[in-house]
Amino acid sequence: MNYSAVRTRYLDDTVATASPAKLLTMLYDRLVLDLKRAEDAQRAGDRAGAGAQLTHAQDIVSELLETLDVDAWDGAKQLMSVYTFLLTELVGANVAGDADRTASCRELVEPLRDAWHEAAATVSGAATLEPVTTAGAATTPRSLGVLGVG
Repeated sequence: MNYSAVRTRYLDDTVATASPAKLLTMLYDRLVLDLKRAEDAQRAGDRAGAGAQLTHAQDIVSELLETLDVDAWDGAKQLMSVYTFLLTELVGANVAGDADRTASCRELVEPLRDAWHEAAATVSGAATLEPVTTAGAATTPRSLGVLGVG
């Protein structure tokens, strides 16, 4: 049995069926993990390993930035500024190999991750977070304006 293929299929299915709130919290969880791994790699002198983690972190922040609906809530424009700042810092931390700069990014992201987890838990019972399924059709998540993504 090819366990790698099974794992990949499981992850693909998990992402494909996750609600927008779950996807958002999954992205934040992975972002924190990437930043921690990058920081550890930088402190160990593994620039290539750190670079891979930081590049993935940049991809996540770019996705968060692209999917942010700045009209959904009053704080969205400020969050957009945070994402833009993070992208700049992540590139700088990667170029300089600066573990402290990476740690600062992680310290900025962790409270945001916690806040999104709390927000997702608060609205998890709301109808706008439930997948919409029609007979014979694929599951399509509804808009998630409450969390500023959709």
